Amino acid sequence: MAIVTLLRPPLLVPTWSDSGPLTPPIGPAYLAASLRQAGHTPRIVDGLGENPFQVTPLFDNKVMAIGLRSEEIVDLIQPVTELIGVSCMFSQDWPEIRRMIRMVRQRFPHIPITAGGEHITATAAFTLDSTPEVDVCVIGEGEETIVDLANAVANKTPLDGIPGLLIRTEGAHKSTGSRTRIRNLDDIPWPAWDLVPLDKYLDHGLGYGVDLGRSMPILATRGCPYQCTFCSNPEMWTTRWYARDPDDVLNEIQSYQERYGATNFDFYDLTAIVKRSWIIDFTRKILERKLKFTWQLPSGTRSEAIDEEVCHLLYESGCRNMSYAPESGSPEVLKRIKKVVKLDRLEASVLGAVRNGLNVKLNIIMGFPDESRKELGQTVRFLARMGFAGVHDMSISLFSPYPGSELYHQLRKTGKIPELSDDYFLGLCAYKDFSSSISYSDGVTPRILNTYRVLGFLTFYGVQYTARPWRVVRLFSNLVQSKQESRLDKSLQDLARRMRNRQQPVAPAKRARVAG
Repeated sequence: MAIVTLLRPPLLVPTWSDSGPLTPPIGPAYLAASLRQAGHTPRIVDGLGENPFQVTPLFDNKVMAIGLRSEEIVDLIQPVTELIGVSCMFSQDWPEIRRMIRMVRQRFPHIPITAGGEHITATAAFTLDSTPEVDVCVIGEGEETIVDLANAVANKTPLDGIPGLLIRTEGAHKSTGSRTRIRNLDDIPWPAWDLVPLDKYLDHGLGYGVDLGRSMPILATRGCPYQCTFCSNPEMWTTRWYARDPDDVLNEIQSYQERYGATNFDFYDLTAIVKRSWIIDFTRKILERKLKFTWQLPSGTRSEAIDEEVCHLLYESGCRNMSYAPESGSPEVLKRIKKVVKLDRLEASVLGAVRNGLNVKLNIIMGFPDESRKELGQTVRFLARMGFAGVHDMSISLFSPYPGSELYHQLRKTGKIPELSDDYFLGLCAYKDFSSSISYSDGVTPRILNTYRVLGFLTFYGVQYTARPWRVVRLFSNLVQSKQESRLDKSLQDLARRMRNRQQPVAPAKRARVAG
């Protein structure tokens, strides 16, 4: 059997970003669990988790790398490893990940390197062409593919019979065909968290959601049935949505309560609530089993299945924070980006969530191609209504053409993305960078787009705090006490911590966690 080392690179964030959650590496942990189940020996080098408070400016101070420097990550790879896997989920991280891969190849010239993740799935051919150090790219879901790769390494068999790969051939590359999605998610072993420095996350309140205590990641579903044009999900996961058995999810949650003392669970699902019957079953089983914990839906969910009854069950079962993703307040924009949402129904769902005690956040995107000033103004007015209605938080991201999305392919064809350069990848960080902006709309300059972003923030929070002045008092109180109730609390405290830790001395790294 093979020894496989999985690398989690440092997290790259813009210097003045209000986002950048420090999350345990759930993807590598799932891969490691499948490898272990198949009899292999997995190891994880978690570049973020080994030193989550080290902040290193990169690329002329355009971004900050959180975690170990790439050189330190490479130092932790043990020479006995037989296969090295590198994950790249977000395209803005690619320039640094490529630099790390080149260092890995220099240190280990004969060990095969495989790359996977959402970015790699969308840019596999580009990855092999531009980065000769990468031997093979994994396309899509990785658990079964990484096991097949480890088997091939251990048995010294060719890779062309393994589906879900793009491999090198003489002077070119070759697809081995698509791999069928895993339908029964309950067959996938739970993540191998013992290979990760989990206490670094748990002891410091780090995670995707608001810090409500010792927080563990959970995935209850995979995929998304929708086809939003700005999202790369269809290329990575197809448009099939699969859900785990609610009892299996709760068994996993209960095991983390007992093993790690976890008190809160952040759901990392792309779209957790699609089927009303599933979420009702899940929440009722929490109540029936008399489980006590808080949980959050921080990544954004759909409104169609969330009515008054569901909102009540969400709160009663321990859900405290939930994000909706309307993306725009303009019906015309929603139609163009294929966002299947009716604003009046979404507003009704949001109001029901607020009435039932949930802390609600909205995710907005500005600057879609062909978006006009009139349509941006509609979004600002929508945010004013939501602030007055009692929504607690919102974020405004600028549109970034992520590789794999429909809009990305359109912009490539029209020449608005001329080449896949480091400037392009790092420019994707502008979606959360208040100091810069990039506009892909002919009628809106970057400066005007940034003005609308600032106007949206001022309008939403100005209306909210005027209607509910006690909330601004609570905001400052939470900042003083380092307490988090809303995503704004979390964002401000995370930003302050990054500024404090910038260019701090490097702490010694530990060895990679090894499966026992």
